[in-house]
Amino acid sequence: MRPLLTIWAAWLVLMAGANLATPLYPVYAQRFGFSSLVLTSIFATYAFVLVPALILFGRLSDRFGRRPVVLAGLVVACAGLALFAAAQSAAWLYGARALQGLAVGMISGAATAALVELDRRRDRRRAALLAGLAQAGGSAAGPLLAGVLAQWAPAPRQLSFLVVLGATLLAGAAVLTLPEPTEGEREPWRIQRPRVPHEIRGQFGRVSLTAATVWAAVALYLSIVPSYAGDLLATHNLALLAAVAAIALASSCVAQVASRRRLLSLQHDQAAGLALLAAGLLGLVLAAPIHSLGLLAARAVAAGSGHGVGFVSAQEELNELAPAERRGEVTAAFIACIYFVVASAVIATGLLDLRLSLTVSVAAVALTLCAGALVTALWQLTYASAAGHARDSSRALVRDPDAAGGERQRAGLRAHADASRDRAA
Repeated sequence: MRPLLTIWAAWLVLMAGANLATPLYPVYAQRFGFSSLVLTSIFATYAFVLVPALILFGRLSDRFGRRPVVLAGLVVACAGLALFAAAQSAAWLYGARALQGLAVGMISGAATAALVELDRRRDRRRAALLAGLAQAGGSAAGPLLAGVLAQWAPAPRQLSFLVVLGATLLAGAAVLTLPEPTEGEREPWRIQRPRVPHEIRGQFGRVSLTAATVWAAVALYLSIVPSYAGDLLATHNLALLAAVAAIALASSCVAQVASRRRLLSLQHDQAAGLALLAAGLLGLVLAAPIHSLGLLAARAVAAGSGHGVGFVSAQEELNELAPAERRGEVTAAFIACIYFVVASAVIATGLLDLRLSLTVSVAAVALTLCAGALVTALWQLTYASAAGHARDSSRALVRDPDAAGGERQRAGLRAHADASRDRAA
């Protein structure tokens, strides 16, 4: 159990570090004098680097082992944290976000595989849950830690990064003591190209759109919503602004754990998650004219819960859809779709802010994502209904094959009689 928890904790610390800057972006914007477009593009640099890194390094641990790749990724993460702590301009922030994207891209594949291999029961579902909790939990803990330290401790732009830098070094030391989980002959390294088999592309599109929509909504909370919340609440309290993002991600963690007790199908769960997300995004928009912290927090809970239920169900269905021999390629395509939508939504907010106010820009993107969530939820329900009818028909044939055969025989006799009448005429 200790090796499993060590890998999980290392991933949690990595994700906390990758999201430390969330409440500090408004501080950087004021300090270095850049616009919302620059802010959102700094945030999106992470996604632009992560996807190619995942493609290049996703299979690297199959060749060199899980532990060396995780350690290398943690070293890169330390470099990103150091850049943030020493930042003197926006260029430093771009470099730091690029290093963080590289680190997460290097570690994600190796850590996911290690969570399965270090589990004595090889429980893939538990591994997927641990991976989701590491990502969402770290993304909640990082902003909250940075907000609290920046508000009430010295060196607001440096201390949180130095603290997590120390935690990352400790995580690396713990990983160094682990046994190598990979056994047997090592596979040759190859690029993990994102590809989807033709026969599952329709279902892949449905599942990927769900995951991309819920992550794009959460990305707003991790990038521009702290600035948006500061404007509508007329506050510069960084701990409070960080709490808004942390509430959404913490709610996601709770929802992911609760969703293990599934009552309906994966499609129904994804539809429910998308509906919750839409309600949260609508509340984010409505909180602006009434300047309500309570509504903002409540809708962050709804959006985060929708993210947790929607994403973990989409991930599980993807694992069922993807052929075992193509799972790596399909997963790479899945992640690429997610981060394309994430980057598009965040940068669109920054572009709109060049012509409109930040409040209107966030509202426009949030309402677009809300509409997308509702349309995708309807798609999920339509698919679930069609799949249910197909299963019912299959069960009917299994229960009464003679009736099915008799119906085919009667249809044949009717066709023969019609043909005879035509010849007589």
